[in-house]
Amino acid sequence: MRPRVPGELHPDQIGLDRNGLTSPARTETTRGALMRIGIIGTGRIGSTLARILVAADHQVVLANARGPQSLTDLLAELGPAASAAHPAEAAARSEVLVLMVPFDSIRGLLPQEAVRDTVLVDATNAFDGPGNARDLGGRGSSELVADWYPETRIVKSLNTMHFETLAVAGTAQGPRLAHFTAGDDGKAKEIVAGIIADLGFAPVDTGPLHSGGILQQPGGPLFNRPLTEAQALAWTSH
Repeated sequence: MRPRVPGELHPDQIGLDRNGLTSPARTETTRGALMRIGIIGTGRIGSTLARILVAADHQVVLANARGPQSLTDLLAELGPAASAAHPAEAAARSEVLVLMVPFDSIRGLLPQEAVRDTVLVDATNAFDGPGNARDLGGRGSSELVADWYPETRIVKSLNTMHFETLAVAGTAQGPRLAHFTAGDDGKAKEIVAGIIADLGFAPVDTGPLHSGGILQQPGGPLFNRPLTEAQALAWTSH
């Protein structure tokens, strides 16, 4: 989850509308298997991801710092494909876990055993004040997450796009927009890429967790830069 960034692009600035969600058609280019996906963090971006995952026929397990009782309204909106849990329980029940919480709350959020061997999508962003990228001494923020949870399969993804764009771009007409993946576990990246494709976006691999993650995080050239699949592939091939 991230604060509003001055000058960030909204859907109407890149030719998208704000119509309601429809389930993207499953075609031969949609590679993802139906999964139970945990989302820790249910602010605007986490709730948006939950909605489009359910629209794409996935199940979601939601968790936040306030507890399952705070998610009654969202669960009623999402229907039977959604459930709520505490963070550690959400991690244990999920095949893939997505972190969409403030960066400073990640360390110690989950017990190590709850995420051992889990595909953990780091969709967080490290800021130092509103809109300012934090200086991490040349390291990627997801590398720090990997240090804190050393037995997980970390993939940096789903952190570069404004929540309003995320809500509608996967079902919009025209070329698919890209979502990026970075990580050192190739199979984990393939799993995340399949989910991205299911949502109607184009998965584009930016490489290892260090170099590829830095490209995606605040201050990097791919952060808040909506690109079509062709544009993203052309950029990353340089």
